[in-house]
Amino acid sequence: MSVVGIDLGFQSCYVAVARAGGIETIANEYSDRCTPKEPFTLEAYYSSPQELPYPDPAIAQFSVQKVTPQSDGTSSKVKVKVRVNVHGIFSVSSASLVEVHKSEENEEPMETDQNAKEEEKMQVDQEEPHVEEQQQQTPAENKTEAEEMETSQAGSKDKKMDQPPQAKKAKVKTSTVDLPIENQLLWQIDREMLNLYIENEGKMIMQDKLEKERNDAKNAVEEYVYEMRDKLGGEYEKFVSEDDRNSFTLKLEDTENWLYEDGEDQPKQVYVDKLAELKNLGQPIKMRFQESEERPKLFEELGKQIQQYMKVISSFKNKEDQYDHLDAADMMKVEKSTNEAMEWMNNKLNLQNKQSLTMDPVVKTKEIEAKIKELTSICNPIISKPKPKVEPPKEEQKNAEQNGPVDGQGDSPGPQAAEQGTDSAVPSDSDKKLPEMDID
Repeated sequence: MSVVGIDLGFQSCYVAVARAGGIETIANEYSDRCTPKEPFTLEAYYSSPQELPYPDPAIAQFSVQKVTPQSDGTSSKVKVKVRVNVHGIFSVSSASLVEVHKSEENEEPMETDQNAKEEEKMQVDQEEPHVEEQQQQTPAENKTEAEEMETSQAGSKDKKMDQPPQAKKAKVKTSTVDLPIENQLLWQIDREMLNLYIENEGKMIMQDKLEKERNDAKNAVEEYVYEMRDKLGGEYEKFVSEDDRNSFTLKLEDTENWLYEDGEDQPKQVYVDKLAELKNLGQPIKMRFQESEERPKLFEELGKQIQQYMKVISSFKNKEDQYDHLDAADMMKVEKSTNEAMEWMNNKLNLQNKQSLTMDPVVKTKEIEAKIKELTSICNPIISKPKPKVEPPKEEQKNAEQNGPVDGQGDSPGPQAAEQGTDSAVPSDSDKKLPEMDID
């Protein structure tokens, strides 16, 4: 795949093609021409018209709008991006106008004699270290070097004074403006033929869809044959009798042989019917296996619910504070439902334990789930009733307010009471000094 490049410069434009061997400039009437100062049109052609199935090599025309010259009247530079996608579709993706903005030119100020003297002094200061390093040379050599240095300094000074003042370079700023592009595709076939091709394409898409559905139906039959044949000798072995297992295995083998012989290329409905026939034999076995896996878990959950409600009933009969607010009639309803659920569970467990695994179960998981839901819907609303809040009577509150302290007099004892308490607490002098008595 080759890439076409278009360079629209300020004066002229060039068209080139980048191939594996390098970049080749196209030398025709579209290359090496002046860049327009107004909207222009690009025409795309196939580079090898002899390889086309139709005579016209034209691809499309792309009109670039709103092209304007620069402010000074010169041609503007236009950047055009041309792309060929992975499907081989050629298009002009974008076009932009490059605007050039120049700032005003300002001349630099002329150099004065003072600036020249400062530069001369700086040059002399820079060369002094070199002179000190060469002090060990002969007096004649030092003198010669000093004369040469003075001569070079004088010459550089005259040269700088003779140079004219330099002007500052004008600053150039550029900006890009996106340009609108109008596409005009060149149809190589008429509209009727194009519609016919579109219709044929739709038919092929529908045919591919039907073929995919047919293959999926065939693969589903093959997968079911392999799955059931493996499980009949594994996890499904306990849930099917020996005669049923042998007959079903033979049916699976016949179906497998049919898929690679007469059933290699059959309509979709044939495979659907064949799969339904096999599932009529295998689905009861699969159901018995799934029931045996889920049934113990659900019976365990039902037993936990029954034990929980029995504890609540026992606590209510013992008049514990947590449940003493519940109504006796409601608790009798809870007790009745719990006893019925326990009796039902024990009955079903006994019957199921007597049933063979190769037979359909006595009770199914849906029935156990329904019993759990029924029991919880009756008992949970009753035992989860909140305990009512107890508020003190209004008359007691009024009496407490009337008999309570007024203006804080009842809270702290008065000064007289405090003095009396102090006097009573401190013993008197007579109590301290009692006369001693001699007892014979």
